[in-house]
Amino acid sequence: MTCSIELKNVSQSFGNNSSGSLGHKKSTSANMANKNKAATITLFKNLDLTINQGQSYAITGPSGAGKSSLLMLLSGLEKPTSGQGNFINDNQLSTLDTLRSDIGFIFQQFHLLPELTALHNVALPLKLRGDKHAISKAKHWLEKVGLSDRAGHKPSQLSGGEQQRVAIARALVFSPKFIFADEPTGNLDQHNAKEISDILFACCQENNAGLIIVTHSNAMARKAQHIYSLAGGELTKTPSIHVTEKQKVTKYLSTEEQQVASC
Repeated sequence: MTCSIELKNVSQSFGNNSSGSLGHKKSTSANMANKNKAATITLFKNLDLTINQGQSYAITGPSGAGKSSLLMLLSGLEKPTSGQGNFINDNQLSTLDTLRSDIGFIFQQFHLLPELTALHNVALPLKLRGDKHAISKAKHWLEKVGLSDRAGHKPSQLSGGEQQRVAIARALVFSPKFIFADEPTGNLDQHNAKEISDILFACCQENNAGLIIVTHSNAMARKAQHIYSLAGGELTKTPSIHVTEKQKVTKYLSTEEQQVASC
């Protein structure tokens, strides 16, 4: 049974502290209202979006448009200024707060713990859940992302591409229903970016995880089944040329890379 995330009539805004003082004591109520309005930055208004498990989504748009804020709202880690977010599972409706144990995150900066090896970074989410098989499952996932031989290395001993592979394994090791990725290839060169992108999409597809990516990369966005652009407070769906078969996703990879990308 698949589940979904739903945003309905959602708006997000925040105060602009750089606007300074609201004026002096003799300011009229109208002036105060105008200054309060000017001090508020609205990222988007009355936005509707549904995300389904097992589907892939890319959110593109200029910097500062609110893409990362939208990602936080979808994951239930932030609340909207107005509107409603729902998690729908087996036809049961609940708030997005209940989703937190079923999501994995991948960031541009990797966020691996420097004192832990690759193996123990991947095992950590399982250990926090009390899983007695955390280490064996972490080994399995490092093998899936092609890093079995780097399991004992700490992040400082890994390349950027290798660190992001560890981050992907860590995000998927506990079989989440949704993966949220915020500029996952932003710190990587073109070759590593393509490799990481292929691994991420293939692993999410194989594990029936919904994948929601914020990206400036057109190449990565084109891999998604659904592409949205967020700009000027408007979320617009754009045409997708998603490749639906895994063979097409990996056909340009070497044999070794296909084995890595096939989770």
